[in-house]
Amino acid sequence: MMRDVYINAAGAHLPGEAVGNDRMAAILGEIDDQSQRLGRLILRQNRIEQRHYAMDERGEALDTNAGMAAKAARAAVEASDLDLSQIDYLATGTTQGDLLVPGHASAVHAALGAGNDIGPIEIASFQSVCASSMMAAKSAFMTLKCGEAEAALVTGSEMSSRWFRPGFYRPALDRLENRDTRMAAEFLRWTLSDGAGALVMQSRPRRRGPSFRVDWIRLVSLADRFDVCMHAGIAHEDRHDPVRCWSHHADGPRGAAADGAIMLMQDMGLLKRIIRGWVGEYLALIDRGAIVPSAVDHVLCHYSAHSLREEIIRLMKAAGAMIDEEKWFTNLYSKGNTGSAALFIMLEEFMARGGYRPGEKILCVVPESGRAVISFMMLTVEEA
Repeated sequence: MMRDVYINAAGAHLPGEAVGNDRMAAILGEIDDQSQRLGRLILRQNRIEQRHYAMDERGEALDTNAGMAAKAARAAVEASDLDLSQIDYLATGTTQGDLLVPGHASAVHAALGAGNDIGPIEIASFQSVCASSMMAAKSAFMTLKCGEAEAALVTGSEMSSRWFRPGFYRPALDRLENRDTRMAAEFLRWTLSDGAGALVMQSRPRRRGPSFRVDWIRLVSLADRFDVCMHAGIAHEDRHDPVRCWSHHADGPRGAAADGAIMLMQDMGLLKRIIRGWVGEYLALIDRGAIVPSAVDHVLCHYSAHSLREEIIRLMKAAGAMIDEEKWFTNLYSKGNTGSAALFIMLEEFMARGGYRPGEKILCVVPESGRAVISFMMLTVEEA
């Protein structure tokens, strides 16, 4: 018999002190005047006021991706009715772990097990972009629902800052003369930041306090319709030809870096078209009766910039399917865009601040621009 599944606790870890817009270049490193000019434009568009980086002003790492995920996971367990020894499933999501091989979940498990608090455990690693954490949550949801586990830890974590140091840009600066290509390189540099979030999911509600019952999770890839949009591992002009990726480069990783293949890039023109696809999947769920806009009490929607939120809302209103903006919760402007960690960091703050009542519906939305993924999760508040 299939069981109900609950989110019973959330945790977050944001490294170091908050970094304001005026200190970003000092942490990431200065490239040239054009980078600074584009940075000011991008910051006006995303409206992020502060964020966190897991590196200092010398460019030295303060933590690892797996280390931040483990800290967020421990915080989530401490907020729950459990201890780590009771967790029997671990699923992780990230854009890129600390190593190419092995998987990120192995590294997080090792970081959690450093004090012998957690023993042998089933794990699952999900590597995508922002939606990777929702993929991990879906994996835990199904594992708990069918009785294969009783308590799961799910993490989303990013250490984006390491992609944005000048060493990733200077070898390929001559390839960034085209303004559109330069914007593709700079948008993410001035938008993404570091952090980790985690959820404790169980097959029963918590003994005291609120739980969020997971009603359903849906993920849809639109890669059959859209080309690569956010990418690393291939030069921007070669992104339509996967055989030209970094691992096939005749001169190896060093040659790939010189050709701009190692930079994290975003095709802004394509992103605007993908947004229409995301909204189309939202409308399809309304048509199927899975979402009733008037019945949704809270919306936690991940978006990379305020300008993209405005476009999403414009399309929802045009389709007559808008959920009142007063119901939307975000901490993008104070916590930054932390990619796959963003939803879980939002949930941690949302759960802690309260203001929700038993029976209310919470719609979580995580779009991913990598190659057009959209994910949704519907929750119902329950009180013990």
